[in-house]
Amino acid sequence: MAFDSPQEQLRRIAAALRATVQAELEAGVEEIPLRAAPVPHAEIAASPSVVSKATPGNPLSKVPSSPPAPLAQIREDIGDCRRCKLCSGRTQVVFGVGDPNAQVMFVGEGPGEEEDRRGEPFVGRAGQLLTDIITKGMGVRREDVYIANVVKCRPPGNRNPEPDEIAACSPFLRQQIAAVRPKVIVALGKFAAQTLAGVDTPITRMRGRWHEFEGTKLMPTFHPSYLLRNPSAKREVWEDIQAVMREVGLPVAAASRDRS
Repeated sequence: MAFDSPQEQLRRIAAALRATVQAELEAGVEEIPLRAAPVPHAEIAASPSVVSKATPGNPLSKVPSSPPAPLAQIREDIGDCRRCKLCSGRTQVVFGVGDPNAQVMFVGEGPGEEEDRRGEPFVGRAGQLLTDIITKGMGVRREDVYIANVVKCRPPGNRNPEPDEIAACSPFLRQQIAAVRPKVIVALGKFAAQTLAGVDTPITRMRGRWHEFEGTKLMPTFHPSYLLRNPSAKREVWEDIQAVMREVGLPVAAASRDRS
């Protein structure tokens, strides 16, 4: 493997710093403290210092050769967020849960009523179905993956998030992805897929095909809430999940094939 020259390494560090400063400014931070910033995933993925292999007990976890990424710091930066109008109707910020070194990261749209009450993403009816996809379909524990949403506060009446709300919250999602450094992101539903892929293509045309988010493989698929209304679409989601499993080295043959 060819290593970058010192000049190229310096260029990468400068680019990472610029990206971090821009994300902080977009998030409404007026003063940036002097602390180590998370390096964007695309830069980390290009570095030979990252070891990507499973830890004991979690086949989807990586062994980092550097200190764990600061998810706690990102949550602290969000604080009691007032950056968009969603703050007026929420109970609490719903950040994210799971393995901070997971190879697979699921990204949904936004918290629902149950998520807003409990402070954890995907714990309602759709969340129970997502848990089944992870545990029964992929054959791993829910805590072996990382789960987050595009917006961290519940839209009123579970309506779709609006562009200004996505714009206010997406810098934090970008930081979460950079911190976890997943090998694959699974975008659940239209808003997650379009936000991460940067397109307005319908989810029906995006799902089942690999896309990319800043150097990370992105697999769009239907949201679990859509599956609750359209059970026949479970077969398509299972096909998407099988592609994800193959990408991260999970045995597809060993997983349950009953998606009914």
